[in-house]
Amino acid sequence: MQKIILLSSLLICLSALLLTCTPKTTETVSTPATTEPVKPVSPTPPPVELSPCPKFTDAPNQDDAETNYVLYRDFLKAQDYDVAYGYWKKVYAVAPAADGQRNTVFSDGIFFYEYFLSQTGDQAYVDSIFTLYDKIDECYPKGGYVIGRKAFDYYYKYEDRSTPLETFNLFKESIEMDGLDANYFVINPFTALLTELHDSTLISDAEAKVYADQILAIIEHGQKNCKNTECEAWEIVAEYAPVRLQYFETVKGFYDCEYYKEKYYPAFEADPENCEIAREVFSRLNWGGCTEGDAAYDAIKALLDGPCRYDTYGPAGVGIKCLQESDYDCAIENLLLAAEQEEKAVRKSELLLLVAKIYYVHKRSYSSARTYAQRAADARSNWGEPYILIGRMYASSGPLCGPGRGWDSQVVVWAAIDMWNKAKRVDADAAAEANKWINQYSQYMPKKADVFQRNLKTGDSFYIGCWIQRSTVIRTAN
Repeated sequence: MQKIILLSSLLICLSALLLTCTPKTTETVSTPATTEPVKPVSPTPPPVELSPCPKFTDAPNQDDAETNYVLYRDFLKAQDYDVAYGYWKKVYAVAPAADGQRNTVFSDGIFFYEYFLSQTGDQAYVDSIFTLYDKIDECYPKGGYVIGRKAFDYYYKYEDRSTPLETFNLFKESIEMDGLDANYFVINPFTALLTELHDSTLISDAEAKVYADQILAIIEHGQKNCKNTECEAWEIVAEYAPVRLQYFETVKGFYDCEYYKEKYYPAFEADPENCEIAREVFSRLNWGGCTEGDAAYDAIKALLDGPCRYDTYGPAGVGIKCLQESDYDCAIENLLLAAEQEEKAVRKSELLLLVAKIYYVHKRSYSSARTYAQRAADARSNWGEPYILIGRMYASSGPLCGPGRGWDSQVVVWAAIDMWNKAKRVDADAAAEANKWINQYSQYMPKKADVFQRNLKTGDSFYIGCWIQRSTVIRTAN
């Protein structure tokens, strides 16, 4: 349903964009000193460039073509698709370009074939859909729109018809054709493929950096120049793509010192005596290549060398040192060794939770982070903080498990609230923080209408896939 809604909005957007601009209103020019007033001069509007494909004016009977167009559109609005399709075929046969200024007939044809495909499963309709895309490109060439739409459908609907790399290259071609004016609907799937293909070593660091920077520039441009319903679409993109691009923070050298200072140093400035925050930010600055002589680097280092100095020796001390130096594999190895050697439950659980945080914050491996957070909870059964962390991981997984908004991205909140409630049950001291997160995220749960549309009920069991893979209970935000 979410994809259908998005697709519908894209078609509406296209129709709006294809409307010709209204000429400027009459401009009054200055008049010379004469007894007769000079009439205002209206600028001559530029000629409208019509599609080269058959139009109403090219039909054997223009009145019939236009009447059939109105009829099929009316039946389409009434959701009488079979009757509408009959009239649509008559229009498509003689005037597929309609009035020569809009691709409505082609777009409606795609809708019909998608509907018939959903009813019958006949894959021949998919061929018809892509044929119509080609016809749009032929009759209404408009930058990278058609290529982007094809890639969009391959990614979300017809994965078996294209490899991820082939789909990525189509998106790339669309973006290269349109530049900063790239269509909003290509950005989220392109970003997801960019991270996935880089992780599979099919895209180099250099190429990924070019497109990561371009994605952010396109989003900024899109939000500044959007109109009407496009603005909400760009807002959704802005909530999703930058979060997915955070994956590249796990790639050494991908972002420079300035990137990490701008993004993370404010957290230290807001709480300059918090040793845990200091270690985390200092580790990020090290990862980004910051060195002594940089004011931000030196400020945190002074705290870590002073009040926050970690004097524990052995594997734990080595692990902390490696963490501060952004050698995360070394940190994990030594902290786990220290936890294995530790006999005190409290200390063991703290070391295991620190490992979980390294996986979550620095390596962005959510599954591994959850594993060690659970081990920390098992080592100290009355401690709620591990469940707080797991809940935060679930809640932040909207862009990983869905498009950032909508059903797939909202249901993760149910699993998060399960964890925060568990934190309260096992640890009264964790209740305040758990309630803070519950109150913050409850508003993002699906609405009653969304649950009803899927023939589900509040209180029913629901299985969340993605990396979470947990059963939860359906709740609503209203």
